Amino acid sequence: MLHDRVLVVLDREAGERKSSGGILIPATAAMGGKRLSWCRVVGIGSLVRSVQVDDRVLFDPEDKAEVEVHGEIYVVLRERDLHAVAADRLGDSPTGLYL
Repeated sequence: MLHDRVLVVLDREAGERKSSGGILIPATAAMGGKRLSWCRVVGIGSLVRSVQVDDRVLFDPEDKAEVEVHGEIYVVLRERDLHAVAADRLGDSPTGLYL
């Protein structure tokens, strides 16, 4: 990876979800408003400072550039486009998140 770029792989989401009330939501249901997505970092550029490989990060799926490598789909993001970082090394945070 180059400069401030982060290479991530999207979390595999189940096709159907359940609401907190137990209602089954099909994969084709549209979500209102913006919905951010979680992914796992698999590579970082030399100028990236706040994330490491294997961290989980939150990003806006509308701001992504996809690339296919050996049949696997990856997403290339700028570090500044990340909204949150979830990592075990952030032990002093009660949520485990760096926002």
